[in-house]
Amino acid sequence: MRLRWTGLRRTQAPANVVAALEGDRALDWALDTRTGEAVVAGVERLHVVSAAGVRRSMPWHLVDSGRWDRDTSALVVTFVDRSPTETWTFDLDSEFPISFRARVQASVVLVEVVDLGTKGSARVVVRKDLATQRLLTQAVLGKGVRSTDPGVREALDEALANVKEQVGLD
Repeated sequence: MRLRWTGLRRTQAPANVVAALEGDRALDWALDTRTGEAVVAGVERLHVVSAAGVRRSMPWHLVDSGRWDRDTSALVVTFVDRSPTETWTFDLDSEFPISFRARVQASVVLVEVVDLGTKGSARVVVRKDLATQRLLTQAVLGKGVRSTDPGVREALDEALANVKEQVGLD
């Protein structure tokens, strides 16, 4: 498939936003139309920059997922550490959700869904720290699942051992 060049170029992030990234290179950015904050997809991290400076800077391997709502032009983002979700609203022509997805996917090496029966499910994930290229594992519990529920810890330990073996982690 051959892509057609349209001649359109993304605008560069403002100088104050780039300066706030502390060395991370901005691949894409968009303005949250609700707050006026700049949301930046860096090579290594996701950044949210307000007029006062960086409000949030999170390595990509700690970003769990994003859900784009086309009707409201909102990107709802969840994090592995279960910190509060973020919701950003962009102009309809923004390509930021595409860049966001690409960076999250760049950090994912392997995913295995763990069926926990009536308790629900979880995911074990091998992710790459895009700053250091180091591989690490994560267990992400599904809605309503607790690590203290009977059998959950054992199932997660088994699944984590399996994905570690698949990618050669000790």
